[in-house]
Amino acid sequence: MTPDWEEFDLDDRLIAVLRDAELNKPAKVQQQSIPAALDGRDLLISAPTGTGKTLAFLLPALQHLLDFPRQQPGPARILVLAPTRELAEQIHEQAKQFEAKTGLTSVVVTGGINYGSQLSVLEKTHDILVATPGRLMDLLEAEQYNLEGIEWLIIDEADRMLDMGFAATVKEMALQARHRQQSLLLSATLNSSGVIKFSRELLTEPEYIDVQPPKRERGKILQWVHLADTDEHKRKLLMSVLQAHPGRQFVFVRTRERVELIANFLRSQFGTGRKIVTLRGDMPQSDRQRIMNELKQTTEITLVATDIAARGLDVDDITLVVNYDLPKQADVYLHRIGRTARGGQKGTAVSLVEAHDALLLGRVERYLDAKLDRRTIEGLKPQYKFPSTEKSRSKKKVKKKTDKKKKSR
Repeated sequence: MTPDWEEFDLDDRLIAVLRDAELNKPAKVQQQSIPAALDGRDLLISAPTGTGKTLAFLLPALQHLLDFPRQQPGPARILVLAPTRELAEQIHEQAKQFEAKTGLTSVVVTGGINYGSQLSVLEKTHDILVATPGRLMDLLEAEQYNLEGIEWLIIDEADRMLDMGFAATVKEMALQARHRQQSLLLSATLNSSGVIKFSRELLTEPEYIDVQPPKRERGKILQWVHLADTDEHKRKLLMSVLQAHPGRQFVFVRTRERVELIANFLRSQFGTGRKIVTLRGDMPQSDRQRIMNELKQTTEITLVATDIAARGLDVDDITLVVNYDLPKQADVYLHRIGRTARGGQKGTAVSLVEAHDALLLGRVERYLDAKLDRRTIEGLKPQYKFPSTEKSRSKKKVKKKTDKKKKSR
């Protein structure tokens, strides 16, 4: 039986905000993480995207602030690090929902925002700082902020932090927040040796929490593959798939250049019948925020994006995710398709794969430990034989094996 919020000894003010948001029962990751965090343990939390990770760390952090009120004005006592601006903004928005009832304030610091306006906010007393590592490090190096008052350090999407090259920066921040009492590290995937090593350097005797969705939820994302002969064939498949699944859609491509290429193609095909927007890592923050608002306010819309959008974007009712290009890293596939089927909904994820990406498809299937369905569309069936998705053994290994056989004769 799912416990109620009251069973976690959370402050009535926090529970009131949750009830107002119609969150009546804690999610599985929250059930396991909140008590452990309130016991003062360092935590290493692995949970799939869209399962409620943000509240799993925000609620105990807020409870800590309420249990131990600040004695004097000053900077943040809780630091939350996020790899992307969008994720940082979303965590900040969730923290702000508790501000009116608790009086606990949250500020966000990311790249793409004017330094002056951020500094003026940081000069005021605040309880929670949500930041991207790059911009916060700039402020620390300029001695315009310090982390001596940090009591909790929370690192969200830790594997993405490593992918983006933030490991040294985060370690430096952990050193500067040396008076902290507790650290939490979270991600959808924590199965790489790099993340485990990273956690050992930052956490003290952590409790490991691995939350997998119930079996009934594992199949809620319907996944399949369309094999493509050429780029022209692939574009026709893309149009067919998008037209068959109206609503909010994400299309993922590998490079910034391809974002505009595919977006312009879709605009030429749909005309005014569908809104086509793009999201790339090099966009100014104001443009990115405008795109996010459009996504949330428009029901018939397609976002074409690089992997910068694969992490942390929390947009309701994404009906379809299309991998126009497969990612080079298999775990990124999981993050991409996690944009759909959020909050108990169902969703669809379709990958369009040309022959030169056969090995990438094999990598994804090995990671999922499942073979993805190959489907065809009438009139768009592939004409050519698709290569094997298995890794080919090197000639050197084959030769060694042959030599061993000869010796054994």
